[in-house]
Amino acid sequence: KELASDLVKSGLAACVNIMPSVSSVYQWQGKIESDEEALLMVKSRKDLLPELTKYVKEKHSYDLPETIALPIMGGSTGYLDWVSENTKETGSAK
Repeated sequence: KELASDLVKSGLAACVNIMPSVSSVYQWQGKIESDEEALLMVKSRKDLLPELTKYVKEKHSYDLPETIALPIMGGSTGYLDWVSENTKETGSAK
């Protein structure tokens, strides 16, 4: 929750959904691993992705935290406007 709150406070995200328990199976350092993790779905803008990714890497406890971006093919105009209005300008402090 702390990372999610910090992303919103910093203006890097307008909203963060927290899925508290997802099962992950992955290969790490030559071994197959399985863990329960929290998944954060961060609502932000494409132009903030580099700064958001850097922020997560600096704050997260993992050596290699997952940050990926998915394209938004469409959506409610009002909601998309709200995301833009509630995120900071690229390169500025909120």
